[in-house]
Amino acid sequence: MRRQTFLAAALVLLASVACSAQQWAKSRLDASPRHREYVTLKHGDRSLQAFVVYPEVSKKVPVVILIHEIFGLSDWAKEMADELAVAGYIVVAPDLLSGAGPNGGNSDSFTSMDATTKAVSGLNADQVNADLDAAADYAKKIPSANGTFVTAGFCWGGGKSFAFATHRKDLAAAFVFYGPPPSEFASITAPVYGFYGGNDARIDATIPATTESMKAAGKKYDPVTYDGAGHGFMRAGEDPANTNPANKTARDQAFERLTTLLKSLPATHSSIAAPNASRQAAKHVKASIPAASCHSGAAVTSSM
Repeated sequence: MRRQTFLAAALVLLASVACSAQQWAKSRLDASPRHREYVTLKHGDRSLQAFVVYPEVSKKVPVVILIHEIFGLSDWAKEMADELAVAGYIVVAPDLLSGAGPNGGNSDSFTSMDATTKAVSGLNADQVNADLDAAADYAKKIPSANGTFVTAGFCWGGGKSFAFATHRKDLAAAFVFYGPPPSEFASITAPVYGFYGGNDARIDATIPATTESMKAAGKKYDPVTYDGAGHGFMRAGEDPANTNPANKTARDQAFERLTTLLKSLPATHSSIAAPNASRQAAKHVKASIPAASCHSGAAVTSSM
């Protein structure tokens, strides 16, 4: 009986640790003065929830479509979206686990990290691209956006950012944070910028072949490796519990590089038509934009 009680208490403790692991990120997000809301994007018979953050600026700006890690739309992913809004950009962060959780829930409905990563790993690539298409179509219609959109993905999302560049022709740029490359490069039209940790041999091993293949295909690929940083350094570099100084250095340098590249984007990037698949998907996305509304800490749910 005592052993059973101990095991039950241990499981509760582990669950508590998992839930509070990113409490620091949630606390920062809760303190943000920026407008943020949840919107529901519909394409076909699928409903996709997305977290949207707006910068406090006086002009139209590009949109960053943030693609979350293998850990789902976590507190850190939303806090990173807010940081990009601080830099002056609208951020749309789709929850690619929408409807995949227990009882049809989203990322926040999973009760363990293992279950979350297993669910993300099992997502269908075509569905992911369709979800990102819906987010991109929405981004292009936001009244305060200037028509330019990019993807910025982390870990698993970094790979999806790279893959989306092979699919979407009106993408202005793809930012790939320690994600694997796609299997083909010929259809890419946007520049691809890579961010990699020096102590991440699993992903770094793909860089030389990717560099050669992108060059052979006549595509722009600009990878940068940060010495001493590990996989996931953008998150680890912010975590107060981080014990590797190189992660914080890499995080700060990579964020500065990202925002510098974003500043160089043209005002619009609409000269290249979306692929036929995107056009067909766009027909099924309701085009109404949620009315402007204020928030007081809680997110506002809207439909598209």
